[in-house]
Amino acid sequence: MKILLTIHHYLDPDSGAPGSVLKLGQAYESLGHEVSYYAFDHLPKWAQKLSEEVVFPACLASHLLKHADRYDVVDASTGDAWLWGQLRSQRSPLLVTRSHGLEHIVHLQYLEEVNRGKQRRSWKYPLYRGGFHLWEVAQSLRCADLAFLLNQLDLKYAVDTLRLDPDHAFVTHNGIPDNFLNRPLDPLEDTATTPVKIAQIGTYIARKGIQYSVPALNAILARHPQVKLTLLGTDCPVEQVLADFAPDLGDRIQVIPRFDHQQLPNLLSDHHIKLFTPLAEGFGKVLVEAMALGLAPVTTAASGPLEIVTADHDALVVPIGNSQAIEQALERLICDRSLLNTIRRQAYNTAQGFGWSTLAQQRLNLYQMALNQRSRPQ
Repeated sequence: MKILLTIHHYLDPDSGAPGSVLKLGQAYESLGHEVSYYAFDHLPKWAQKLSEEVVFPACLASHLLKHADRYDVVDASTGDAWLWGQLRSQRSPLLVTRSHGLEHIVHLQYLEEVNRGKQRRSWKYPLYRGGFHLWEVAQSLRCADLAFLLNQLDLKYAVDTLRLDPDHAFVTHNGIPDNFLNRPLDPLEDTATTPVKIAQIGTYIARKGIQYSVPALNAILARHPQVKLTLLGTDCPVEQVLADFAPDLGDRIQVIPRFDHQQLPNLLSDHHIKLFTPLAEGFGKVLVEAMALGLAPVTTAASGPLEIVTADHDALVVPIGNSQAIEQALERLICDRSLLNTIRRQAYNTAQGFGWSTLAQQRLNLYQMALNQRSRPQ
């Protein structure tokens, strides 16, 4: 198949959704398919001087009006292809809308945080992100031949509220690189003085729940001098992060604003606990990656993580937005090395099923099913 993957971001291999798209494309190519991309990198110069996300659907539609015959499948992230969906003909390539976390779920969680007084509502938010863009996302899902959602909650909302055809909607997971799989896993020594290292990976923003994780981490670090913390991929200055922690804890905290994704196994090689506290999350690729590298997860009960882990089997799951519960879960793992090693091993085993090669083939099978249905006489 000839597949076009689109996403309204720059194609940065070390970032979340764009990195997933590139890995998906590489997996398709390894399975013998031809892959092209259309992202901010491919916009005309005039569009790059404007709001790229706003003009992206029009630019993609213009590209496809000229070049649609190059592709068998156009697989677009949510909001990208709603205009093309209105313009295309019956002979056009199969159109797939792919979600990296349903924007409507994120929107509802954002409003809840605003109502709780935990986040300030920007006056700009309803103009696009909380308004027109939600309409774009819904339209792109409805006009697609196939819709891929990352978790069951997103799928249910898309069918029940956005009126998506349930016969065209499927849950498909993101994967992790095959070289993250089947790596050695050594148990942590069962002594109270052995250092324990916690990793929190992701942008240092409210949607990732930092307003709830930081108080818990301050308390844990103050109580347990053998515990260290690494914050990876914060995408903000080190000083900004350290300012949220007690000054006397700074020598046990490492902040790495950006990192080469290929180096993640090395960066996490001596870590034991993965803290993941999002308010809303479509999936949680970094969660699976950390599990594959032998870290025991403490995660909130967001829809994405619940698609991956089972509470008290391969993770400790805490309510969303609850600092005390986060602190208590970390305390359990730090104080019970047997439990920590058990959760690490179970998490490691779970993660082995999330290789990109397997998950990419599942998506290809759905493409082929939809193409076969289109070719049947009506």
